[in-house]
Amino acid sequence: MNDSINDRPPTPNRAPQQAGPPLWLLGGVSLGLLLCGVTLLAALGGTPPLPYRDPAAVLDYFRAHAAAAQVGAVFVFGSSVPLAIYAATASARLRQLGVTAPGATIALAGGVLAAGGLGLSSLLLWTLSRPEIIAGGPLVNALYYLTFLTGGVAHVVMLGLLTAGVAVPALMLHLVPRTWAWIGLGIAMIAELTTAVLIWPPIAPLLPIARFAALIWLVVVGVLLPKRRAGRNQPA
Repeated sequence: MNDSINDRPPTPNRAPQQAGPPLWLLGGVSLGLLLCGVTLLAALGGTPPLPYRDPAAVLDYFRAHAAAAQVGAVFVFGSSVPLAIYAATASARLRQLGVTAPGATIALAGGVLAAGGLGLSSLLLWTLSRPEIIAGGPLVNALYYLTFLTGGVAHVVMLGLLTAGVAVPALMLHLVPRTWAWIGLGIAMIAELTTAVLIWPPIAPLLPIARFAALIWLVVVGVLLPKRRAGRNQPA
């Protein structure tokens, strides 16, 4: 009888939770690549004109600085990849911490859409560096408008959803210091307000402010967010 019991295969232990790649590293790589893309674009070709100011200036810029646009587009596209991974990892981390509210799903959806908008914008910018495209004036302006909208308004608004999706559960469950969670909510609100750029373009400077503030906040919260929660019996 004892032999038959001992011959039974051992019961496998429950697999440990997989934390995934460090959030701070993903956020830092995304922020660093984006800064490199923006800096190189400005250093090699100067600051690009806004699409709604002067169509002729837009055409002249891309005809004179096609190489700068191509280099900047490569780095910006690279920035979108770790941002998407960050969203997936943050969503999984929140669920492991006991979050059952929609916040984790909102963070995932917002991050994926933000990464998609940034990636699409960079591909449109790369397209604007091609000589056969630059030859057509109206086409250049149309593509540049799409570059501005996908990498500007769409990206920043969705980035605000990612920030809010992490900040709200972190605030409710005390996963990070309350002050930092409230700062994240404030940044998310500013990011959502940039939708008004579609109505009143002069407030476009809010776009880079909200973008880089959100990315910096995500890097810091990646350091602060715990991998496991002590009081798992607390309501999520």
